[in-house]
Amino acid sequence: MAIILPNSAMQDLKVTFQESTLVFPPQLEPTEKKSIFLSNIDQILNYRIPTANFFSANPKFPPESVAKRLKTALEKVLVLFDFMAGRLKLNQESGRLEIECNSAGAGFVVASSEYSLQEIGDLGRPNLGFQQLAVHSLKNLVPSSPHDNDDQPLCIFQVTSFKCGGFAFGMSVNHILHDGISAKTFKDILASQAFDEDKPFPFTPCLDRRLLAARSPPTVEYSHPEFFKPQLPVSGPPVFDCQPETLDYTIFKFTPNDITHLKQKAAAAAKDTTKKISTFDVVVALIWRCKALSHTAAPEHGKEEPDHRVSTLLNVVDLRSRLKDPPLPLPYCGNAVLVAYSSAKCGDIERGPFSNMVEMVSAAPARVTSEYARSVVDWLEIHKGLPCGEYMVSSWLRLGFDEVAYPWGKPLYSCPVVSHRKDICWVFPDSHGINALVSLPSPEMDKFKSLFQSFFV
Repeated sequence: MAIILPNSAMQDLKVTFQESTLVFPPQLEPTEKKSIFLSNIDQILNYRIPTANFFSANPKFPPESVAKRLKTALEKVLVLFDFMAGRLKLNQESGRLEIECNSAGAGFVVASSEYSLQEIGDLGRPNLGFQQLAVHSLKNLVPSSPHDNDDQPLCIFQVTSFKCGGFAFGMSVNHILHDGISAKTFKDILASQAFDEDKPFPFTPCLDRRLLAARSPPTVEYSHPEFFKPQLPVSGPPVFDCQPETLDYTIFKFTPNDITHLKQKAAAAAKDTTKKISTFDVVVALIWRCKALSHTAAPEHGKEEPDHRVSTLLNVVDLRSRLKDPPLPLPYCGNAVLVAYSSAKCGDIERGPFSNMVEMVSAAPARVTSEYARSVVDWLEIHKGLPCGEYMVSSWLRLGFDEVAYPWGKPLYSCPVVSHRKDICWVFPDSHGINALVSLPSPEMDKFKSLFQSFFV
């Protein structure tokens, strides 16, 4: 039976912030200030993604030693990733965001918790206290902090020690800087520089974001219902974000037996019995079903006929292996992701075979060809639009954050930190299967849980 882990009761980890500083790339020689071009995909991702990586105690690497090593490593790596020490600015002439590479610094925080990892308990629970492990701002963290202003870093790194000797390495990064694969590239290079010996960078990332620039003139060859054009005029790119509100947070755990059950259910009425059914597709199809049928209509739409309401799922797709003319290098750093969409009426979702939803989820990414992706980028150039869907699923299943090899070992657990986003579900691995982090208002969450549990009865 699938397991549901509700929000943990421990919402305060009793964290004391000891150091709050900026880290700069070493200025071996005067460097020319420059502005980094941001693609149309980068433009709409101006919000923070907080993550936490937990490590068991290692007598050879106490937390204070880890903090020093990571800070030194970060200084080295910022020579290569200089844009991470820069600041966002709006080009008034073009109305586009750019990153000014001005060496203003990345944030670095050292903290400690009064708890041990054992006292916190199951790290897989969506714990509100984990927000203290990846802070979004350096403001007011330390009484003597000089950073009480609006000039905040685009990324903040944090080492938080626990009384057992274990620690967490948190990151709060503006999504404009990296997508998941790009973030993994950064982490691999950062980890390589945390060893004692001076090592060359293991590989050189591709930092040319103009590879994803719109064509001139823009050529839109497809319709793109997965995006919409905002009605209100904006001075810059529209922001793809949510208003903060009170949400319930739940981890839905899929064991190997659960996944087998879902695959068997999908295969029972599949149209194409020769096609392999993927783990990702069945997990996402069930998440979509639960979200669509747990929808609570807004008061002004209270008379909407539930059966005829259309639910649209957005599935984040990586472009690195899809683009041609020119191709996109695999170590491309930036945001090389788009969304594939699947839409269905809620009546069909509720009463139709599960296999239909699985097939829709499976078929959607195939539409995102090189030509389609270029068309999206050009559409965004013209319309300055945003993703248009009821729910988005972002998969961390193949990113390998838990496989990054630091001198003190690989993470005990790596996870997204709960945030105010109710429109995105994060799917990520754990040692016993797959986890899905869902954040919803309480009435919707109750329906979601009920639908989820009943599907396994």
